[in-house]
Amino acid sequence: MNWFGKKKKEEGSTVSASSARPSVSNPQATIVKLRENIRTQDKRQEHISKKMDDLVTEAKAKMAKGDKKGALFAMKRKKLYETEIDKIENVKMTLETQVINLESASQNAETFKAMQAGTNTMKKIRTDVGIDAVDNVMDEIKEEMDMASEINNAIAQPVDPLLTDEDELLAELNELETADLEAELLKPAPTPISLPQVPASKLPALAKDEEDDLKKLEAELAGL
Repeated sequence: MNWFGKKKKEEGSTVSASSARPSVSNPQATIVKLRENIRTQDKRQEHISKKMDDLVTEAKAKMAKGDKKGALFAMKRKKLYETEIDKIENVKMTLETQVINLESASQNAETFKAMQAGTNTMKKIRTDVGIDAVDNVMDEIKEEMDMASEINNAIAQPVDPLLTDEDELLAELNELETADLEAELLKPAPTPISLPQVPASKLPALAKDEEDDLKKLEAELAGL
């Protein structure tokens, strides 16, 4: 037992000051912790404000009773609570500033991670594809399009077994037309048709009765 000296440090202890520190939380957990502390400060501020109102009521009551010393003491306590309210306001402002800065830093970190992931993905795609592979694909596409065009042209061609004999058939048709024309020219002239002679004398006049009947019929028709 050491009566006069300081207590001897235990040997074999490997605990350092840095290891005793609390581990750093992730940003979201820290933000939640800060907001909880802000809510605690709000409740504390509300409680102190209620005490201040009670002290004002107490000071008024003591003044009404003539207890000026007691009223003054109550107002001094109220003043102390006012100072505490100011401290709480400053603490809340500090906590709010930390929350805002931490949220901004966290968002920036997430944005950086997303941008980095996008860059890495683009690099991998470019490495997997490569300019040579793109050129090969484009050449194959052009080759297939040319082949398809040739196939379409081949399918669109007419299928006529006598297409090669058209010139020969046209020559044969011209010979037939020439033979028909020669036959038409070699036919004998047609015999003229005899027509009856037109009488030179006038036709005999109608009988007197028939003429009268026609005049009556015309007059009746005109009166209708």
